Amino acid sequence: MATPRDYEFMRRALELAEIAGERGEVPVGAVLVREGKIIGEGSNRPIGNCDPSAHAEIVALRHAAEQLQNYRLPQTTLYVTIEPCTMCFGAMVHARVGRLVYGAAEPRAGVVESRLKLGEADFFNHKIALEGGVMAEEASSLVREFFRGRR
Repeated sequence: MATPRDYEFMRRALELAEIAGERGEVPVGAVLVREGKIIGEGSNRPIGNCDPSAHAEIVALRHAAEQLQNYRLPQTTLYVTIEPCTMCFGAMVHARVGRLVYGAAEPRAGVVESRLKLGEADFFNHKIALEGGVMAEEASSLVREFFRGRR
């Protein structure tokens, strides 16, 4: 069940998503938190960075890993505005993220609830606690408006 702090951190992820949209990137934002403090932030950057792996989640994980000088990020919660893709979910497993809180479902490529349900897979060596739908309307509205403006 989502807590008031979950909404606080998701609001920050939404701010980062807006920034990505202003740069012409798909508006997705992510915040990584440990012990109530933000240790990593990211917004989509694949176009600007010429890097197909520069999704918001990956950027936030890299930022935190660099800050902590450790690629393992246990006891953290990743807040992301849109349901993660396969690449991002895999990175979370490898980083040992403890909990994932996401906003809107991503019906075409989301792998937590929409497509593969990777959070339920029994072949990973790490389980991530999952919480979806936090501020989902705000997150999906950002994406909808972004693509409406592109058409």
